[in-house]
Parts: sequence; C-alpha cells; structure tokens
Amino acid sequence: MVYNTVSLVKKFAVAKKSLHWSMDTFYILGGLGLLVFGSNLLLNNAIIVARGFTISEAVIGLTIIAAGTSMPELATSIVAALRQQPDLAVGNIVGSNIFNISGILGLSSLASPIKAAGIKQFDYAVMIGFSLLLLPLLWSGFKLRRIEGGILFLCYCTYVLILWPN
Repeated sequence: MVYNTVSLVKKFAVAKKSLHWSMDTFYILGGLGLLVFGSNLLLNNAIIVARGFTISEAVIGLTIIAAGTSMPELATSIVAALRQQPDLAVGNIVGSNIFNISGILGLSSLASPIKAAGIKQFDYAVMIGFSLLLLPLLWSGFKLRRIEGGILFLCYCTYVLILWPN
C-alpha cells in the first residue's frame, strides 16, 4: 500500500483523546526515559565512530549529533508546514535555537564548566551568519519560499563539506 506524505502525516498527526492522567504521565515519563537512553546511545556511538575514522569530536558534534538531535524539530516543522501553520514551523526552530543557546548551554555549564576547544571562530561565525541570513529571507513578506529553503539547505551542505575533512 502506498501513502503520499500529506495523507500519512494527517493520519498520524491528529491528536487522540487523552487517556487517564496516570497513563498520560506514564507515557510522558516513559518518553523522557527513552529520550535519555537514546541520547546516551547516540553520543557514545558518535564518539566511537569519530575516533574510528579519526574525525574530531567537534566535527561530529557540529554535524551528526546536531542533525540527529534536530530531527524532532524537523518533524514538527514539516507537520506544521503541511497543516498551513507557518508560525509554528518558524517559531519551533527559532525558539529551539534560543533555548539551545541560552537554556541548554546555560544549564550544562552550571553542571560543569564547558570549554569547547574544537569549536573554532569559523563555526561561531557560520552560526551568526545563518541567523543573519534568515532575517532578510523571512522579511520578504514573512514567507520562506522553497527556493530560499533550498538555498539554506545548500549552505548547510557546503558548511558540512568544509568541516568534514578536518
């Protein structure tokens, strides 16, 4: 049986009636537990792969880990875009980035001081550059078109190609 993407997303994206609060709590806690387990699995195996291929851990973090941990944002934004809810799609990404920089980095450094020797000034410049590039793209009628999305994705692919040999 073949599904097109829109019908598949609509089929699974519809909220179901809430169960008893105890079952909802069980599912939330179970999901969080699986998330922690999966995060540890991803991190440990990414380090093994990085060392096996003599790729720096910084490059693995900037590419594979970043992409892997952003998959929930990607899924949420695609569903929001398909449902014609662009504010949710863009807000999800912007809010996630703000929270990652301020909340996650802040809380992580409270747990233990962070010194990222492998992250270079170039990487920070690219992060700021992408943020600045997004402004005019969204200000063009507050609509990110397919061509602009393609340009952003190609810019990311270029960044990964620049990083990968290091």
